[in-house]
Amino acid sequence: MPKAVGISFRQGGKVYLYDPEGLPLVPGDEVVVPAAKGVGFGRVVVPIREVDEKGLEEPLKKVMRRATTRDRERERQNLEKKEQAFRTAKRLIGEHGLPMKLVDVDYVFDGSSIVFYFTAEGRVDFRELVKDLASTLKARIELKQVGVRDEAKMVGGLGPCGRDLCCSLFLSDFNPVSIKMAKEQNLPLNPSKISGICGRLMCCLKYEVGAYEEFNQKAPPLWSEVQTEEGAGKVVGYQVPKRAVLVEIDGGKRIEVSLDDLDAPKDRQQGPKKPRKRGPRDNREPREPHEKETTE
Repeated sequence: MPKAVGISFRQGGKVYLYDPEGLPLVPGDEVVVPAAKGVGFGRVVVPIREVDEKGLEEPLKKVMRRATTRDRERERQNLEKKEQAFRTAKRLIGEHGLPMKLVDVDYVFDGSSIVFYFTAEGRVDFRELVKDLASTLKARIELKQVGVRDEAKMVGGLGPCGRDLCCSLFLSDFNPVSIKMAKEQNLPLNPSKISGICGRLMCCLKYEVGAYEEFNQKAPPLWSEVQTEEGAGKVVGYQVPKRAVLVEIDGGKRIEVSLDDLDAPKDRQQGPKKPRKRGPRDNREPREPHEKETTE
């Protein structure tokens, strides 16, 4: 099987596979590689490993070289030009009165083109803006409209948990997240509680939903009668991370019982799943124009 190394062009960005071309690359190494728009300056984020050739959509492109001192200097200069291009574009957008918000700028490594990313509520006629940008910056200009999740990924920030946003830190792709995942974890269906700073459902709702789904399938309903080593009792709570339920036995004593050690009466084992609070439809999170109703 061919060997491949994972390379990203920005922190938290999509990971692309390349043929290491015999170079002993390790995560953190800076390299120069062929990209969609010429040549790119990237960083190794996934170590060299064997990949299934059948799973590759096209032959792997080869790493051109490790980044040299000259390459790093050019990348530094591009970052400086990027800041200047951002200010210039923001000024011209204001002069044209366009209803768009500039999010980020990408300078192609060889400086031949510049990509501007923006958000807008609808379509924007930016043809005149492109002409002004091209004449001012002396480069090929490309404008790309992105969604609010992409904006959060590019700009970065802190989530409700107090940590850096997952999307800007390590998520290379956005996986579908649905309101059903919040219900499965018995979370409040209040948009302010389950939405990230992008205004969409938090990506982390997907992290533990599998454990909750498995637990909910096996756990007896709340207030159902179960048999424990200390006698019969009623289920009064759940400890999902421990795969256990809280059982109240005679005398008001509460004990924690593992699902594997739980012996529920036969007429209770197939009982309904535990009840969950369900919010009204009006409390559902707003969706992007082309999103499906249950996924974000």
